[in-house]
Amino acid sequence: MKNQEIAQIFYNIADILEMNNVAWKPIAYRKAARALESLSEPIEDVYKKGGIKSLEEIPGIGEGLAKKIEQYLNTGKIDEYERLKKSVPPGILKIMQIQGIGPKKAKKLYKDLGIKNVNDLENAAKRHKIQTLETFKEKTEENILKGIELLRQKTDRMLLGSALPQAEEIVSILQKISGVEKVQAAGSLRRMRETVGDLDILVASKNSKPVMEAFTKMTSVKRVLAEGETKSAVILKTGLQVDVRVVEPSSFGSALQYFTGNKDHNINLRAIAIKKGFKLSEYGLFTKKDDKLVAGRTEEEVYKRLGLSYIEPELRENTGEIEAAMNGKLPKLVTAGDIKGDLHVHSDYTTDAHNTLKEMAEAAKKIGHEYIAMTNHSGSEKFIHGLDERRLMKSLKEIEKVSKETGIKILTGTEVDIKTDGSMDYSDEILSQLDIVIASVHKKFKMGKQDMTERMLKAVSNDNVDIIGHLTGRLIGQREAYELDFDKIFQACNDSKTVLEINANPERLDLNGALVKEAKGYGIKFAISTDAHSTAHLNAMKLGVAMARRGWCEKESIINTYSLKGLVKNIKGGGKY
Repeated sequence: MKNQEIAQIFYNIADILEMNNVAWKPIAYRKAARALESLSEPIEDVYKKGGIKSLEEIPGIGEGLAKKIEQYLNTGKIDEYERLKKSVPPGILKIMQIQGIGPKKAKKLYKDLGIKNVNDLENAAKRHKIQTLETFKEKTEENILKGIELLRQKTDRMLLGSALPQAEEIVSILQKISGVEKVQAAGSLRRMRETVGDLDILVASKNSKPVMEAFTKMTSVKRVLAEGETKSAVILKTGLQVDVRVVEPSSFGSALQYFTGNKDHNINLRAIAIKKGFKLSEYGLFTKKDDKLVAGRTEEEVYKRLGLSYIEPELRENTGEIEAAMNGKLPKLVTAGDIKGDLHVHSDYTTDAHNTLKEMAEAAKKIGHEYIAMTNHSGSEKFIHGLDERRLMKSLKEIEKVSKETGIKILTGTEVDIKTDGSMDYSDEILSQLDIVIASVHKKFKMGKQDMTERMLKAVSNDNVDIIGHLTGRLIGQREAYELDFDKIFQACNDSKTVLEINANPERLDLNGALVKEAKGYGIKFAISTDAHSTAHLNAMKLGVAMARRGWCEKESIINTYSLKGLVKNIKGGGKY
């Protein structure tokens, strides 16, 4: 899919135009970029179906932008972008990826201090030159240095939500090659870590040559790093490194196990193998005495011969899974197929969402959901035209109407802002009339640990709050989580039976697996939700399920695995179960 590639170019064009004081065009490019990001279908497929006319049918894409998309699809570049890039130093675009530095600030930094790249910016911040500029302060320098650190972390690793579709596309290509028996992505991607450093893909085949030829000649490849008989490595145009290994079918399971588990998990398995008189490697499980292969074709047989229950990939982090596998106490993890609805969905009632209520409902029904909750932002989110109480109550009538028209139950709800004092952005009278109330923090992220914890505890104690949304507030590689006393919050959630959200937005994945596991120990239940602002975002549910699985969750811990009848039974009366 080239959707993200073109969207990023449009964002870059918008930033450069804004730096050059060009009016209105930046808004058009950003709107088009958001539309491309929200598109569930590959832009290449849209173009193949109907050419430039089909591109113009995408909201926010006019004739001019459609021609630019066509040019990229045909040539791999956009002439206007190539021209505009020459008008600014190459490092400026990277600087604008740092949180809090937009085109205007980047321009001022360049004009007044000659800052052309991230290294220049870091040096200026450390030497306290930035605070000498008008509108820049000492705190700005601290935030810039933190932002640079986050940017470098983001550069080193790719979001799971970005890496996963790329892996799936490569697996799909390699599966079609004659003689290939199995193909599977391994590594941190298979463990569903929030970010991925590179991709490891294993292929079971007795003939490696056609696999290597097909892999290194993929249209998505930017550079071939190495091309060998059984292993090759490339850099994709997205910047992601991918390694492909071809192994004998008799060793595929042991190789998959070896390249999936983290280092400590694998060390412990090898120690168990030695105690039992075996040798374990990527080539198989062998008897130590006569080097006889006893297991290797599948992961299941490797674990079984070691006296362990099969350990799901998401758990292979050496956090107690091996001991649990020895004692037959591994959980039966929740699956994407267990999910019956999405409890955090937005519509174009607010300007940050892209689809109508009806379009969201129809898309959710097509996925197979029995229900969704319409949870648009509350009124204090003025910059996205959040709903005041009057507009919220007016929307309830449309929800009822669309629910009947589409045949999917739409629960009434809101994502209400938690104010700095912990109170809600809507009155209790209004909140008590809704089916689902998600309370979330959307501003004032830099409160101290004690104040932020008290803010959250007050929200948890509100009888009308069903779910706390994206608890830590982090944006991966962009914004750090705010400080919280999790013990106090988890205990309060358990006492009040308040649900915690596992937000599946790929930039959030909040709560992450470690916090899910910790919260689960308190007896808390969770809602896995997409926080969808477009129909395409509904497909992110699998990422939230992955965080739940990394947190050792069974389906019983997830309230949206319940049928509608069971869900309603558990959320009525202020969402208390």
